[in-house]
Amino acid sequence: QLLEAKASLSLAQAQHALQLQQAKAQINNMVPKKQFEQLQNTLREEQCKTQQLHESLQQQAEQMCRQLVRTQEEHEQLLLAAVEQAEGLEQSLKNAEDVLAERAAQLRDAQAQLSRNKLLIEELRGENRKLAMVLQAAELKQKSMEEKNQVLEEQASALKQLIGKITPASLN
Repeated sequence: QLLEAKASLSLAQAQHALQLQQAKAQINNMVPKKQFEQLQNTLREEQCKTQQLHESLQQQAEQMCRQLVRTQEEHEQLLLAAVEQAEGLEQSLKNAEDVLAERAAQLRDAQAQLSRNKLLIEELRGENRKLAMVLQAAELKQKSMEEKNQVLEEQASALKQLIGKITPASLN
């Protein structure tokens, strides 16, 4: 029994030594209470900071979202204004093209009229040349007639003189 008791005691001591060793290992792995509390405080502070950062980031995200919505609305308004301006410019361009087409038609009509006028002027020049030749011929004829008239007047004057001389002599 003593041997059994010694063996039991030896076994119990070995188990106790093992448990003691395990307990020491656990104690070595454990952090002291003061340090644990400091770590807990630090953890809480970090959690607070993290929460504050999270809330700040959330607010910034909301602000950015609102800003993005405003920017998008502004861009839509600018786009609408640009579209309206483009439509206005397109209408102005169409009006200008219409006016230009009308002016081009007027210019074509004026050019056609000018061409007709040039032909008419050429015809009038031709007629003018003919009339000038007829006039020149008439002037030559008139001159010739005037010369003949002059001769006839001279002859008539000579005849008058002759008759004037003959008439008193024949009356006597």
